[in-house]
Amino acid sequence: MKNLSIFLCVVCMISHVYGDIRIANELKFQKKLWISCFSGDDQMEPVIKKPGERHRINFNTNIWGTTRFMCTLRQGPNYRHTQSFTAFKQVSPSDNGALWDWRARENGIYLKVWAGEHEQGGAYMHKVHDWIY
Repeated sequence: MKNLSIFLCVVCMISHVYGDIRIANELKFQKKLWISCFSGDDQMEPVIKKPGERHRINFNTNIWGTTRFMCTLRQGPNYRHTQSFTAFKQVSPSDNGALWDWRARENGIYLKVWAGEHEQGGAYMHKVHDWIY
């Protein structure tokens, strides 16, 4: 029985799901995008992306279904336009992960979720946040 428990635990760890966040700079006028993200377990170093560049964060979700990543974006060159938001949220232990595809644009921040429990009958890019001035 002990061996069966160990086997099941290993299978759960191997079949563990992942999360993926992609943040693209689609700002105009050669504006750079400052990006800083963190979770309960990880603090990422801030990065600055030029227009057309993307930042990608790959991670494993936890077995309790509570993985969450928060991000803050700021528009260059003076970085006064900002927005902080939940960039990834696992909704349950059975949530099979997903790609959360964020796009920073002049008029706001857009999202398209690929797969996972968040997808709503064919995911589409839609505006989620306005910039805070």
